[in-house]
Amino acid sequence: MIRINENYLKLKASYLFADISRRVTAFQQANPDKKIIRLGIGDVTEPLPEAVVAAFHKGVDEMADAGTFRGYGPEQGYDFLRDLIAKEDFQSRGADISGDEIFVSDGAKCDTGNIQELFAGDIRIAIPDPVYPVYVDTNVMAGRTGQNVAGRYEGLVYLDGTRENGFIPELPGEPVDLIYLCYPNNPTGATITRAQLKAWVDYARENKALILFDAAYEAFIRDPELPRSIYEIEGAREVAIEFRSLSKTAGFTGTRLAFTVVPKTCMAYDGQGGAHSLHAMWNRRHTTKFNGVSYPVQRAAAAVYSPEGKAQSRALVDHYLNNAAIIRKEMTALGYDCVGGENSPYVWIDGKMGSWDFFDMLLNKAAVVCTPGAGFGSCGEGYIRISAFNSLANVQEAMERLRAVLK
Repeated sequence: MIRINENYLKLKASYLFADISRRVTAFQQANPDKKIIRLGIGDVTEPLPEAVVAAFHKGVDEMADAGTFRGYGPEQGYDFLRDLIAKEDFQSRGADISGDEIFVSDGAKCDTGNIQELFAGDIRIAIPDPVYPVYVDTNVMAGRTGQNVAGRYEGLVYLDGTRENGFIPELPGEPVDLIYLCYPNNPTGATITRAQLKAWVDYARENKALILFDAAYEAFIRDPELPRSIYEIEGAREVAIEFRSLSKTAGFTGTRLAFTVVPKTCMAYDGQGGAHSLHAMWNRRHTTKFNGVSYPVQRAAAAVYSPEGKAQSRALVDHYLNNAAIIRKEMTALGYDCVGGENSPYVWIDGKMGSWDFFDMLLNKAAVVCTPGAGFGSCGEGYIRISAFNSLANVQEAMERLRAVLK
């Protein structure tokens, strides 16, 4: 008799976005003539930058020629891309990161979920609330939690993000081993200052803890005073792993390319206190379970760092930031308190009612899809997240509909 991993039975009945999809599908079936405007899931809508498309075509053409064809590439990514990333994303900002500390992958979602394989089953994990659900669910699947009781899993240390603390949680009040941070934050859109991030790095160094830093939305930061990488903070190389993605930076959600940075000086410990290189461990895991991102996609990714690619990618991000500014302005004018929408593509809104109630109202009365904050954790109850990922015309139409419903 084959047995299942019973930790899966601890998971909530459905994944947040699957639940949203089910409700939206039911609404569309009941209202086939209604145009639904989707401002829920953070999926890009604009085409890839021209420089990226040209490089993509060139990479495909190389694969069609026996003289330039490539089979298996290096699992960690081609050096031409890893070195570019190190130079443009890190060294240019004073962060001491080399190309061989970068691991190219097909998605930050995969990496943030898979990285937990490196750690013992009984470590203490600190999770912000509200939070991107993947951080929680993958640790539930791995057996690091108890049951879900009143919306929270036993065994996790929850770090409350509230309006009062600006959705920057306080340092843990009890010892923890692994800390998840995400800034600019998904879902709240909050950003973190250098001083605030330094406090987390200092905590990790003092307590031999490790920070998993999700920087998937760093390209949306326009304030030069805000850090775009945790490695801009002194000492972070020893205590942090960073996750990046081109999904929102350059529209790669359907093209798939991300990368994880694991410095060679980043260590974790065995039961006797012996230090072990997480870089070496992740390299072992990566080469065992992953065969690399395709050559044409990596060539396309390299074009993001060309002068043309930089300008075109920035224009894409500016488009979504403009949408976010419109959403924040309109919702504020309607009397709702908002976070995000500045240096972030997400606007986090106090809905003045239950999250799912507000979601259903916007769907049923305005045919606009948002994301209920309660799906991101207990502290998200009463909030909704509106995504700026759509066309300008759709965002403007959605705001017109919301004004008619909420005024």
